[in-house]
Amino acid sequence: MASRANIPNKSSALIAMIADEDTVTGFLLAGVGNVDLRRKTNYLIVDSKTTVKQIEDAFKEFMTREDIAIVLISQYVANMIRFLVDSYNKPVPAILEIPSKDHPYDPAHDSVLSRVKYLFNTESVASGRR
Repeated sequence: MASRANIPNKSSALIAMIADEDTVTGFLLAGVGNVDLRRKTNYLIVDSKTTVKQIEDAFKEFMTREDIAIVLISQYVANMIRFLVDSYNKPVPAILEIPSKDHPYDPAHDSVLSRVKYLFNTESVASGRR
């Protein structure tokens, strides 16, 4: 059976990944990976040789691509570019920080969770509830 090319349209969107090799491999095996006609991928594997500049560039690229709806980023990688992650405020693509095998999840550093807590605290104070 011949494989057919996936043609992006308005109703399809990708999930991008910035994480360690094991995490990205798991998502690639689940079918998240994509390589477009320009040989651009929707993932970056971060290892000891990956520079912060490469992570920043990949993050900025994923945030500007119109075919990406969600960016999954390992929390320890997000901490390397925390200033970019925290300054991003658009709803799409959404940024979700995930744990990795070697680095446990720390809710204190999750930008989405911090914003949710802030909103709920603001609403509680405004409505007189705590």
